[in-house]
Amino acid sequence: MKPFFIRKIASVLVPVMLLTLGVPQALLASNHREAPITALDHKADITDVYAFVSYSADQAPDTPPEKVTLIMAVDPLLEPANGPTVFPFDPDILYEIKIDNNHDALPDIVYQFRFSTEYQLPEVFTALAGFGDSGATDPETGNLVVPPQIRDFDNPGLNQRQTYTVTRRDLERSGKRGRVRSERTRISSSDGSPLYALPVNAGPRTMDYEALFGAATYRNLNVEGMSVFAGTVDDPFFIDLGAAFDTANFRTLGSGVPGVLTADEDAASQNFASDTVSGYAVNVIAIEVPIEMLTSTGRIEPATAPEATIGIWGTTSRPRITVRRSPNPAETTGAYRQVQRFGNPLINELIIGIGYKDRFSMDEPGNDAQFATFFLNPPIAQIVEALYNELLPGALDVPEADRTDLLPLVQYTAPIAAPGTPAGPIADLMRLNTGVPATPLDQASRLGLIAGDPAGFPNGRRLYDDVVDITLRVGVGGVLNPDFNKAPNNSLGDGVNVNDAPFRTEFPYLANSPDGRNRRHIDPGEASPDGSDIPVD
Repeated sequence: MKPFFIRKIASVLVPVMLLTLGVPQALLASNHREAPITALDHKADITDVYAFVSYSADQAPDTPPEKVTLIMAVDPLLEPANGPTVFPFDPDILYEIKIDNNHDALPDIVYQFRFSTEYQLPEVFTALAGFGDSGATDPETGNLVVPPQIRDFDNPGLNQRQTYTVTRRDLERSGKRGRVRSERTRISSSDGSPLYALPVNAGPRTMDYEALFGAATYRNLNVEGMSVFAGTVDDPFFIDLGAAFDTANFRTLGSGVPGVLTADEDAASQNFASDTVSGYAVNVIAIEVPIEMLTSTGRIEPATAPEATIGIWGTTSRPRITVRRSPNPAETTGAYRQVQRFGNPLINELIIGIGYKDRFSMDEPGNDAQFATFFLNPPIAQIVEALYNELLPGALDVPEADRTDLLPLVQYTAPIAAPGTPAGPIADLMRLNTGVPATPLDQASRLGLIAGDPAGFPNGRRLYDDVVDITLRVGVGGVLNPDFNKAPNNSLGDGVNVNDAPFRTEFPYLANSPDGRNRRHIDPGEASPDGSDIPVD
């Protein structure tokens, strides 16, 4: 006799399960699906990459940096209510976070994540189930039918359970693109126990998600000072997607000009347009690393040292050959081939032409000179300027090509890198000056570097950095050029200033996944979580 979900319950629920499996799931589109290849392979789609000097809730000003947090999010717009199968990482995908620490746009350090999936109760119809302290029993037999609420990774109610491995590779090359030598270090829990991935939040009856989140945050590892986390969390990205992809049809707010914020709106920690990503989850891997393990010198360098600035990007890769032998499982063979890469936010989405997006996704940052025209003459800037000229003639003037003001996004230059840092080739990497102290939360700005907050995007990227508004002002408005740092160029924005869920103030910093029973997607005309009304126009 099976201890859980015995025959009586299964006989009632299996027909429901079969009906559910017969309904095709709709494909969701967003700026998270930035290339045709990942619109079809959303498991390999990298939605965002974050890199920042770690901080605490009581962060003091000018505290010398010690660690860096690196985060990569994949598989966009996950609906937490969408059971009975939830959203695991793909065991066929190699997830990697890469670091360039000698300014040549080639990886010197790589953190690799691989996942495995097991089913503790393969005859049960759902991936997650739980109830109360003791579960629920069959009234006729007294057998346990529903397991207790899921509060740890040993509970069989966590039917679909994932473990993962983390490997660090230190690379050395003989010449710029010569033979690569690799030293591998396996990163694991200090006692050798498995690393478990946090599942999606199914709801308050099924699981204690907060307890699982704590258990999935691994700080006691075999490498001192490191921490790791993997799991399904609230999507930290925030944007009015509907406005952005209705041909930049940003909403008209207090200024009376579409896509232009008033000073009060700009300064507010609330949203004036709907966060389209609200209520959705995403799969995330995160790793916290001592800075001396990332720099080329093996030391914590001051912000004035060229060696302090590193480049970060994420990639997903699949085996070269997949053979499907239905109804048997597919078989994969061959070397890994890159499907997607991600450095700076919104580069592939808003800068690269759609006919080039797949090539950009699968190529290496060191080859990005072929995309220099997009970087230094972004079509979106001309599109937005043309739209404003039609709607409000003369309202917006943007810099002409070539946009050398955008070089800090694609080379190691000021104001991120120290003077004397080799610029390196044009390459889409997220540059982080590891010598810049974290900004205390009460002094931090969502607008990062352009608002005088030196620890914010584009010097790395924190979860709460408003990269949409920053990108509009830098990429379209050209505010890094002093001649264009004026209204309305420095007031462009989508009206979404904050995430819909509060971020943590310690590693891994991410917010809880919305729970499947009570999640909410905020639309125009509805009240936001802070109680303010979201305008329709």
